[in-house]
Amino acid sequence: MVVLNRIYTRTGDAGETALGNGVRVAKHSPRVTAYGTVDEVNATLGLARLYAEGETDAALERIQNDLFDLGADLCRPDMEKDAEAGYPPLRIAPAQVERLEAEIDAMNAHLEPLRSFILPGGSALAAHLHLCRTVARRAERLVVELAALEKVNGAAIRYLNRLSDWLFVAARMANDGGKADVLWIPGANR
Repeated sequence: MVVLNRIYTRTGDAGETALGNGVRVAKHSPRVTAYGTVDEVNATLGLARLYAEGETDAALERIQNDLFDLGADLCRPDMEKDAEAGYPPLRIAPAQVERLEAEIDAMNAHLEPLRSFILPGGSALAAHLHLCRTVARRAERLVVELAALEKVNGAAIRYLNRLSDWLFVAARMANDGGKADVLWIPGANR
């Protein structure tokens, strides 16, 4: 286990940071931007958990751990050199994507079908989950952009895509199983 006795290192003062393979890059590089936004998703989930209980809170905690796995995956480029790393680099696994899919299906089975788009809101938990969803979508776009430039674990992209779906369905569950969803009324303010 790594012990973090000192939080500041001064090594980033010139606008660079080290990736998981030790290579230094600009803090605004696409890779750092991508995994930094995954960290932002994780922070918004921490806020949502203030309103979550029971199974929902436990699921959000699992997802927060997955997001640390995802950050570790993204900060370690050179997937083809994983065997040379001297340790098995952490990568998002297809099983993590499949778990999200199974949980989406289980939650969705309790919801009425949507007949309208819904506005982000309703309960405090639902509103926070919708915020998490939008940040997860941004993270997904950034990881897809990174994948156009460099090799990225395909399961990482699939995970973020399913996560935003999971958060949408979980937000509906937090709105009394969708009964308290706030429906969009097209042209309501004309």
